[in-house]
Amino acid sequence: MQTLVSIWAWFSIAALIVIWVPIMFVVHLLDRDPARYRTGRWFRRLGAAMTRANPMWSVQVSGYRPPNPRHPFVVVGNHQSLADIPVFSRLPWDMKWVGKAEVFRVPVIGWMMRLSLDIPVERDNRRSRAAVMIQASKRLKENVSIMIMPEGTRSPDGRVGTFNDGAFALAIRSGVPVLPVAMDGTIDALPRDNWRFGSARDIRLHVFEPVPVDGLSTSDAADLREQVRQMIVAKIAAWRGVPPSEVDAL
Repeated sequence: MQTLVSIWAWFSIAALIVIWVPIMFVVHLLDRDPARYRTGRWFRRLGAAMTRANPMWSVQVSGYRPPNPRHPFVVVGNHQSLADIPVFSRLPWDMKWVGKAEVFRVPVIGWMMRLSLDIPVERDNRRSRAAVMIQASKRLKENVSIMIMPEGTRSPDGRVGTFNDGAFALAIRSGVPVLPVAMDGTIDALPRDNWRFGSARDIRLHVFEPVPVDGLSTSDAADLREQVRQMIVAKIAAWRGVPPSEVDAL
């Protein structure tokens, strides 16, 4: 049964991508915004549609909703699996993703990411990381949020790992709030090295109130990082009904 449902889900996802290619082309052609906000928003709608097409997933979104979708934030969230990307797309605004450069080389999807002005990074290349910060700062000045998963890689066991400072230093330098997002339930929804989806899964996504950076300097980035990380750890622990120490990989 799981195999049949997975085949159906992948077929539905492929059909959505085929439908979305001409839509993205037309939207991008008409999108005069230098940040390509409308193009990006339509790309996120594809991700959201993918989550709805999968009968194995039930996504619950709670918490803060920005009254103005063009108010920029540095959005940070934990990372459990490749399913995170379409799940985060359920949030009803566009944000430019900072993601691994190899994902941008995936046929069709990578093309859509580039049209949307998402930002590729070569994690082992210092020059590439510096270029990312320049591009991300530019998007923030154009009133578009930036999405960064500060763990840098997927969690191997569903616990929250070490956060890097980059997202928090970016927020402080740019003078924009951090918007923390906690997510749970995707680690088994799309297992590593397996084309089949996991068993039926409730996936939860919670957006916290913005964390201001007023009065902070880049020397405060580590403290800000830990404040946000502990917020995410505590929320996931509450969902699971366990102490935070069982969610904190550190």
